[in-house]
Amino acid sequence: MSSVTGHSALVTGAASGIGLACARALAAAGAEVHLVDRDPKVLALAEELGGAGHVLDLMDPVDALPAEIDVLVNNAGVQHVAPIHEFPAERFSAMLELMVGAAFRLTKHVLPHMYARGWGRLVHITSVHGIRASAFKSAYTAAKHGLEGFSKVAALEGAPHGVTSNCVAPGYVRTPLVEKQIADQAKAHGIPESEVPEKIFLQRSAVKRMMEPSEVASAVLWLCDNSFVTGTSLAVDGGWSAQ
Repeated sequence: MSSVTGHSALVTGAASGIGLACARALAAAGAEVHLVDRDPKVLALAEELGGAGHVLDLMDPVDALPAEIDVLVNNAGVQHVAPIHEFPAERFSAMLELMVGAAFRLTKHVLPHMYARGWGRLVHITSVHGIRASAFKSAYTAAKHGLEGFSKVAALEGAPHGVTSNCVAPGYVRTPLVEKQIADQAKAHGIPESEVPEKIFLQRSAVKRMMEPSEVASAVLWLCDNSFVTGTSLAVDGGWSAQ
């Protein structure tokens, strides 16, 4: 039996990719899952899992979401690839608000419940770009680094209340977000789209394949089941950050 069995869990960006994989894994482990996404298809997906779906743009207030949450998975994110001198300032700010600001607001929203129960799990899906950098990804790298730092503060504050906070930092995962990057990366690096996976995505990975979303989800569950692991970042990046 997993430690999430019988607990409530909320996953953002849950209509596809890593978020959906996390929701499925948590539901299979016996959690009552809440799936949050701005894509309305999240409602049907939640029904399939026996959970609840919430259509919400996380740039908006999160007060309408349930606060009685025991496991929060901050996963929602977007990507934009461009050199700094061409990067739209409003896009930079919006990406930080989505990936750091919304994570803060959601954590603040659920922490009183976790503190009252004396148990909680905060898991933030960052990226290898939360511990390393790549050219043309200024906003994404800044946001993921920021989320890593926020997670550590939450770990220090949450420890006396039985709440852990950790990050999962994957390399390139086979998701719609990554697939959409191919054209942008080809343009930024001046190479054909067909060469992007090998020359860009997997260049620094020792394991020469894309991860599957389910592999990230298994790392999330592992963190939920470990009460002494907190304030850390679990790199599941195929050896990228070992270099």
